[in-house]
Amino acid sequence: MSVEKDVEGRFMLFFKQEKYRALIARAAAQGHGSVMVDHSDLIAFDEELSHRIVEEPLKYLPILDRAAYRQLQVEDPEYAEKIGEFKARIYNLPEKLLIRDVRSIHLRKLIAIDGIMVRASAIKPILRVGVFRCRSCGAEYRVEQDSQRIKLPERCNSPTCRGRKSRFDLVEEKSEYYDYQLVGVQEKPEDLPPGQLPRVIDVGLRGDIVDKARPGDRVIVTGVLYAIQERGGETPLKTSRMYLDALSIETASKEPESLQITPEEERLFQEMARDPDIHEKLAQSIAPSIYGLDHIKKAIMLLLFGGRTKTFPDGVKVRGDIHILLVGDPGVGKSQLLRYAAAIAPRGLYTSGRGSTAAGLTAAVVRDKGGGMMLEAGALVLADMGVCCIDEIDKMRPEDRVAIHEAMAQQTVSIAKGGIVATLNARTSVLAAANPVLGRYDDYQPFTDNVNLPITILSRFDLIFVLKDRPEPEQDRLVASHILGLQSKSPTSISPPIKPEILRKYIAYAKRINPELTPRAAKLIEDFYLKMRGMYQQTSTITITARQLESLIRLAEARARAALREYVTEEDVLDVIELMKKSLAEVGVDIETGKPDIDVILTGKPKSMRDKFSIVIKTIKEFQEQKGFAEDEELKEALKEQGLSEDEISKLLNRLLNEGKVFTPKPGVYRLT
Repeated sequence: MSVEKDVEGRFMLFFKQEKYRALIARAAAQGHGSVMVDHSDLIAFDEELSHRIVEEPLKYLPILDRAAYRQLQVEDPEYAEKIGEFKARIYNLPEKLLIRDVRSIHLRKLIAIDGIMVRASAIKPILRVGVFRCRSCGAEYRVEQDSQRIKLPERCNSPTCRGRKSRFDLVEEKSEYYDYQLVGVQEKPEDLPPGQLPRVIDVGLRGDIVDKARPGDRVIVTGVLYAIQERGGETPLKTSRMYLDALSIETASKEPESLQITPEEERLFQEMARDPDIHEKLAQSIAPSIYGLDHIKKAIMLLLFGGRTKTFPDGVKVRGDIHILLVGDPGVGKSQLLRYAAAIAPRGLYTSGRGSTAAGLTAAVVRDKGGGMMLEAGALVLADMGVCCIDEIDKMRPEDRVAIHEAMAQQTVSIAKGGIVATLNARTSVLAAANPVLGRYDDYQPFTDNVNLPITILSRFDLIFVLKDRPEPEQDRLVASHILGLQSKSPTSISPPIKPEILRKYIAYAKRINPELTPRAAKLIEDFYLKMRGMYQQTSTITITARQLESLIRLAEARARAALREYVTEEDVLDVIELMKKSLAEVGVDIETGKPDIDVILTGKPKSMRDKFSIVIKTIKEFQEQKGFAEDEELKEALKEQGLSEDEISKLLNRLLNEGKVFTPKPGVYRLT
């Protein structure tokens, strides 16, 4: 016992330090039931004790708690009497274990793990001290609860019952409870070895640390590791599962690097930003092993930096994240660009459309061990404040693709399943890639016929680029020499102007800056918008909408942010206008007339096609007014006279039938719905 007294005395001295007296006094003032203890302070105070706590937490943590409580009695006696117990929560252990490195040697030791919280149960009250009343005489007994089952008093020792075995009732209003929550912490994507499934560990939170973090947050959990016996089980061995009883939980920053930028790095970044060619260097540092595609690399560079998220006085939010879609022939390097962007973003996830479901992208509702329902975060939620790269987005099932709509426009994920109605944040930039429907991009078909994607998704992308693989002797020679140069270890092999680890920190640092539009830059954007809208008079087609106007502002802000500037210059605007023109020239064009027409993406029907639809509908209507329906032969003849070809007529009729504008009461007869 003297050893324990001696240890408690040492801990009492530890809490008498200026720093911890202030922390305990503050905890009492704020009504908290615990004080945070930095493990590095324990090491500095008494190294041997700090090791003992890690090696034998079950023996030494209760002594540490008692010492903290006694100091609380000194600082605030009234509060100490009211709460009855006070916890010391240790954090900042020198070594953080990877979840896959947790082994049986760590059982009953204090460890710290680092990961992403993927699910959290509801908060439940758990009995700490039960007050039981004897049914015969009404005597009351207090029993501390420290096991899985409720512990009852063994017998009633009152004068009436005289030690007889009696039956007891729990007096709920006099009993004491604490809050409990079970959460799952999963390995971080960057810690995952290739080809391995991410491991998850169950973590129990008690008292005032429940609800400190949400699914999707990166957390560092310090706690004592236990083994819990698994019931049943197919294996004859007495297997157990690991369970971490948390002592403290810290939420790491959304961008892990943003915390660890040293003053030297800050000076380096400021120096880099002064370089007039900074944008070129940043773009060249993205996937340097891929030759060319400069405008696409520039667009991905802007996506990584992102624009400024704005909230207007009426509560309307405008996203700052930029979405980009790459459509192209096989073998042009789309997947490489996506993987590189996911690796370089301070928080990036890569997923392929073929293997993604709606629940996997947004959030799944799963049943926890207690029978309740809880949420598990999906890719878009885990990539909050980062980049989500979705390859082969066209191969996703249509019902799963709908899940991306809300995340791209409103930047949230709403769930209403199994009695859970929740809205999670998904402030994510989406970089997606798709292959053309027929394998290669067909220049003679409108963009929407080339890509198996609904209009609702296409219209949400800020920039869409088409990558075509066309044989050009000079270009092909350069690509060949570039690839051969990479394969043979010659000195010409490309090394990026900015190393990936520096680029990653540079992006995290730049995100702290919120650039403002200058009046001259705003005027340039306005002039471009009005000039493009003005084309309506000559072409009768809409070339640009307010959606593209917002995209231009976002892109210009991202370009200013890339140079660590507080304001958007005219140069930024001119540069992003060029990118926007490239995107519109490849996508927003009516193939038949060659005129720019943004409705190709917004409605899926360019003006020339809409005109043909109205001719067909008008002709059917005329026949219907005469004799109640339009016959196949007559209708086709009448339409041919108006300049439509046989092929066009069948295409238009099929589409009208599919869209439900026209129906056939019997074969060979058409009527308007």
